[in-house]
Amino acid sequence: MELTDLKQALARLPLGELRDALGDRPAYLVGGAVRDLLLGREPGHPDIAIDGEVEAVAHALGGEVRNHERFGTATVWVGDLVLDLARTRSETYGYPGALPSVEPAPLSKDLERRDFTVNAMAIPIAGDGELIDPFGGRDDLAAGLLRILHAESFVDDPTRALRAARYAGRLGFGLEEETARLLAAADLSTVSSDRVDAETLRIAADPDPWAAFGLLEAWGVITIGPDAIELGRRVAALITGEPWIGQADRSVAIHAAVLGHIPSGRRDLVEIAHGLAAKQPFRPSEELRAADGHDELELLLATAMGAAWAERVVGEWRLVELDIDGEDLLAAGIPQGPAIGRGLEAAMAAKVDGAVICRDLELEVALAAARGA
Repeated sequence: MELTDLKQALARLPLGELRDALGDRPAYLVGGAVRDLLLGREPGHPDIAIDGEVEAVAHALGGEVRNHERFGTATVWVGDLVLDLARTRSETYGYPGALPSVEPAPLSKDLERRDFTVNAMAIPIAGDGELIDPFGGRDDLAAGLLRILHAESFVDDPTRALRAARYAGRLGFGLEEETARLLAAADLSTVSSDRVDAETLRIAADPDPWAAFGLLEAWGVITIGPDAIELGRRVAALITGEPWIGQADRSVAIHAAVLGHIPSGRRDLVEIAHGLAAKQPFRPSEELRAADGHDELELLLATAMGAAWAERVVGEWRLVELDIDGEDLLAAGIPQGPAIGRGLEAAMAAKVDGAVICRDLELEVALAAARGA
């Protein structure tokens, strides 16, 4: 794989304000930003490792700051630039899958704690583009390989297996032989479902996540249903068009389609959507009733399974408004209580079915239903 000239790539990053804020503090561009620069890609949010306190640098930049004190990190927004700042640190794990204990440490220890060699490289911010590469990350990058740094990597943090799929899928990389062997034994049960979901959501957020999901299945890391990835593709296609734009988050919707649930939620949304797709309502009012109690995400999944009526509910029937309300029924003598809701529901059913075309008819239908006529 052809790698780009690092010095030229680094010169394109707008790091002048950061250099001013750092003063004489040693700091480094690290991790994925270095990897992406070498690959000729635009880094997302550059990761900056600082050998010293982060907070003073963050505030010296003059932008919006969000501190993450537990890990000694901060995210800073300076104009259009977003920087992730972190103090160089070491990490130790009390038991498999534990969150790490963090201690300040020099850059050498900071690079040792990282997941793969291609993410364990650094460039001094004050330098001229010289690469710090203690584990041969540049060679692995050129070879298109993901290689862990030590044999206990997947034991310490099994979610690295999920990250391996994300990087391999996004970059078209393969696994180094020993890395593949150790990944096969990764045990996600030692970490919380929330941490697993956070990683799988990052996969779903990629523009083209299908290869990564396929790798997770092929590697035996996560069980994915036989049609789940195809369902995810259909959901991704639907959500960019009307009426779904703005109705559901793309990455959450893809996550639900492929893995069956939203992050931090355990309901099987695919099963719920299958139940909706099996329904065959014939009139708009029946479609509206069939969708009652189901949110837009569930209806999106059902539409992706072939339930065209679910899309009509979101795009048409849920947008219909009555010209009457509960106050009109109270004024007509209907007591406060379930009868009000019964009457308004009947009026809405008549309106979406085209049986009423004016306010007076809406009220007539609502009053009849409320009185039990």
